[in-house]
Amino acid sequence: MMRNFVMAAVAALGLAAAPAKAADEINFGIISTESSSNLKVIFEPWLKAMEEETGLKINAFFATDYAGIIEGMRFNKVQVAWFGNKSGMEAVDRAEGEVFAQTVPDDGEPGYYSHIIVNEESPYQKLEDILACDQSLNFGIGDPNSTSGFLVPTTFIFSAKNIDPKECFKTVRNANHEANALATANKMVDAAANNSENLTRIEKTNPEARKKIRVIWTSPLIPSDPLVWRKDLDDATKEKISSFIFGYGASGDAEADAKASAVLKELGWAPFRKSDNSQLLPIRQMEVNKKMASVKRDESLSDDEKKAKLDELKAQAAEIEKQIGAKS
Repeated sequence: MMRNFVMAAVAALGLAAAPAKAADEINFGIISTESSSNLKVIFEPWLKAMEEETGLKINAFFATDYAGIIEGMRFNKVQVAWFGNKSGMEAVDRAEGEVFAQTVPDDGEPGYYSHIIVNEESPYQKLEDILACDQSLNFGIGDPNSTSGFLVPTTFIFSAKNIDPKECFKTVRNANHEANALATANKMVDAAANNSENLTRIEKTNPEARKKIRVIWTSPLIPSDPLVWRKDLDDATKEKISSFIFGYGASGDAEADAKASAVLKELGWAPFRKSDNSQLLPIRQMEVNKKMASVKRDESLSDDEKKAKLDELKAQAAEIEKQIGAKS
């Protein structure tokens, strides 16, 4: 947390006064689900195609954690980005972001799943086996701004069971999906959070490691990831980007679409669908439920303080439910 605070402070001092990027150049942010060197390899062909078709200079923008991409968008060092839903929500709320597209998994699933994983040789066969909470196990959780690595397991496991991971496990370490998968395969942690997309990716990049990983818990379906741009991006640039995004692999030209689909498949994607900020509503719902569980177990609050906070959160939950109902 201190590192993120320092990073934000540096950004505020050094970037806040930076001029807006020229309309002919875009920094495209890529969240750190794995090492930037790996991400560069699979994103480069797609970003190059975007550059050729839009006429814009497209620069890949990497950071060591999700917060770096959020802060980059906040200070207009990132104009468009691929986020997870949780980090996308933060970009919308704190960085002038706006969801405009949604990824589509190449396997046809409408979304993906969060997992808890263990080493194949682990004695732990189900979720309950790692929740004795005797502080004997080492647990790998995701980046605090990760949907599947942090928010989903926090909501559906720890908050739902009124468990504080830091009191349950011997150690709790934050890392990206790839790092958690490899730590599990190499027995550096006893269990870790991961997701179905990353396990598919690990199967390609490190099949021996994947053989050493076993899933012991699977979440409800998570909506596919959003693409987010800054709201103040000029309309002409937005049009160039959206024309490329929604036409890539879906142009009607069989040869061009086959080539594009091969590039997308390396990213685990099929052609994109249009979206907006409403895709974040289920994530907002999880965030509120997580906060409610935290308030309920907060012994520092008086009964009146607890009731006031819970009433406020219940009102937020009701409003989100109303918005979800209006969209369905």
